[in-house]
Amino acid sequence: MHSPAATSAGATLTIDLAKIEANARLLTDRLPGLELVAVTKAACGSPEVARAMLAGGPRAIGESRLANIERLREAGIAAPIWLLRAPTPAQAADVVRLADVSLNTELATVRALAAAAGAAGREHGVIAMVDLGDLREGLLADDLLPFLEAVAELEHARVEGVGVNLACYGGVRPTRDNLGQLVELANAAQERLGRPLRISGGNSATLTMALEGSLPREIDDLRVGESILLGVDTLTREPLLDLHRDAFVLSAPVIECKVKPSVPVGEICQDAFGNRPTFAQRGRRRRAILAVGRQDTVPEVLHPVDPRVEVLGASSDHLVLDVEELDRPPAIGDPVSLVPGYAALLQSFTSPYVEKVFLPHA
Repeated sequence: MHSPAATSAGATLTIDLAKIEANARLLTDRLPGLELVAVTKAACGSPEVARAMLAGGPRAIGESRLANIERLREAGIAAPIWLLRAPTPAQAADVVRLADVSLNTELATVRALAAAAGAAGREHGVIAMVDLGDLREGLLADDLLPFLEAVAELEHARVEGVGVNLACYGGVRPTRDNLGQLVELANAAQERLGRPLRISGGNSATLTMALEGSLPREIDDLRVGESILLGVDTLTREPLLDLHRDAFVLSAPVIECKVKPSVPVGEICQDAFGNRPTFAQRGRRRRAILAVGRQDTVPEVLHPVDPRVEVLGASSDHLVLDVEELDRPPAIGDPVSLVPGYAALLQSFTSPYVEKVFLPHA
């Protein structure tokens, strides 16, 4: 933890654990019979966030990085943990040691996992991911059964189920058609292997279908992070149910506050990030600069708590705001609070320059 002086001089991300728990509980209560795997990757595997999510009802944690899973285990998180990003064969021993289940598409990796599990005297669960159009990870449909049959022949590797990921890379919406195809593939795999398999129906983007009752009943679980953490429908970023949308608040102090032209003076070239910015002519307006920038967050998805404040843009270390509409200009050193969207939260949690402050449960 930083000293109070250091805290007041820099950016702070405040995390309300009670709101995270409440969001997890509301979703769990609204979806009886559907297991939620609570994904902590946007919080860099924070044990505090993981405990709050688990307290709300989910029984397993999903994480994409082994370093984060190591952090969770060292903090005493004993719940089942899924590794959501396929590992490399070189990571097999650590995967088996830390995670109960991993998502996979490459037989060479699963063979390494089976060998590592055998050496450790345990069994490792494998979810075979299938690509149904989003074009991120996944086997093509015709390759799924041969892959599963090969995995089933390996000692110490257990075919846990079949899964899909949608709306992350390609932005493909989960529908009755593509999730129905997932169910058909899983049914064929169950028949071929002669035993039931878990069907993992995607991420937070599938929640809307589940809440509307249009999710295929055969789907067993969803891997949910953003909707629990930020309370939004990830297909639209609109509010979801009565979930809290301000469990995370980023604040940073004002380091300059002056009236300036709204359009730069001089010939416009590329900015520090290779973009050619454009500006609207609004005359002279009061602008505040905060001590936080693109190295710490994503300004395009920062939402000021005070709606009269507008985010104009950022460089590496400076966030520029329009504060013309405020009744009183902020003083130098005053903190300004903003609610981060997913990309901003992910980067703020990752930045070592942003202090994390956890509000305990009431």
